Amino acid sequence: SWMMDKLVENKGGLHARLTNNIYVRPFTLKETEEYLLDKGIIWDHYKILQTYMVMGGVPFYLSLLNPEEDLIANIDRLFFRTNGELATEFDELYDAIFTGAGKYLQIVDLLYKHKEGLIFDQIREITKIEGKRLTKLLRNLERCDFIVSFSQFGNKSKGKIFRLLDFYTLFYYKFLANNDSKDELWWTHNFSSPSVLSWQGRSFELVCLQHIPQIRFKLGISGISTSASSWRYLPNKNNSEESGAQIDLVIDRNDHTINVCEMKFSVGMYSIKKEYEAKVRERMSLFQERTKTVKSIVSTFITTYGVVNAHSHSIVHKEIIAEDLFCV
Repeated sequence: SWMMDKLVENKGGLHARLTNNIYVRPFTLKETEEYLLDKGIIWDHYKILQTYMVMGGVPFYLSLLNPEEDLIANIDRLFFRTNGELATEFDELYDAIFTGAGKYLQIVDLLYKHKEGLIFDQIREITKIEGKRLTKLLRNLERCDFIVSFSQFGNKSKGKIFRLLDFYTLFYYKFLANNDSKDELWWTHNFSSPSVLSWQGRSFELVCLQHIPQIRFKLGISGISTSASSWRYLPNKNNSEESGAQIDLVIDRNDHTINVCEMKFSVGMYSIKKEYEAKVRERMSLFQERTKTVKSIVSTFITTYGVVNAHSHSIVHKEIIAEDLFCV
């Protein structure tokens, strides 16, 4: 944020004097795999996906993995052991990057508590941060890949939805911030618990949102002009019978088609229950009704290993699996 404020957006003698900007993005899943191989860590894609959901594509975090330990042992050592290298990282991370980190943490904490994301006005109302200042804070957080924003489908000029994106921060809040167990093997003892399964679902969604180019490639639409957005419908407060809906990823294509994406993590093939099938149908119908789109809607499921059972046949038009996110 200091570089952006003092150098890139300098209003004095450095204005327009930069030769170039180099945006060092986090690794993709494919780049993470290549990096781990170079370190002598030979894991399958499912285990690399789990690693990514814990620490994202941050090379420094990945460099701390020990090739002689499995993933579970690495997580215990780095996060849950006394003085683990990533156990106290959170306390230093935001202070090191941002001047006046308290306000940034206020926003991050808020977005953690609202996994569906919040729009600007909601964040301003809850945090009481003045609009111009809030705009700058959100911009800096997004530049540093802590949060991500998506315009709302059909309303690109306003109403962006902001979501927490940083995997380490999400993992810290979920498992470390209020963990007083002193159990140095906490992950070994809890990695299959309901709380971990819940976190995996949210984290997998974020992995997908960081790999939209790979999703487009797998759908065979890399050569087509597209835009990615979210869609949210909030019912009228006076209508208690009407339910709201949100679609986290809508890919609007220039070939008169829209991919409406459902992102689901599971340890095996994802099974669609009758109730969930009805919910998806209702959401698709509501999307068409409220957006008044005349484009073809392609229901697209992004899952770990694919979708199985009879209830999937008529609502799953396209499938993408975790393996596909490693494509490029």
